[in-house]
Amino acid sequence: MKCIHCNGTLKKKTAPYHVDRNGYHLILDTLPAWVCSQCGEHFFEEKEVDSIQEAVRTLDSRLSKFAKSA
Repeated sequence: MKCIHCNGTLKKKTAPYHVDRNGYHLILDTLPAWVCSQCGEHFFEEKEVDSIQEAVRTLDSRLSKFAKSA
């Protein structure tokens, strides 16, 4: 596979993911990803994206209870 940014070669490795959202910071240190050997850009496969989205939805739902009680 080739990188869409620089056309470098993608290799299966791990990469971090982080998001600052609704008063919290989510950091996932080592998710499976395709990482460009040339520019370092990383790409997650669909199953990892689905897992990330599920984690964010769960956090949003659970943390919204704090906002309601404040």
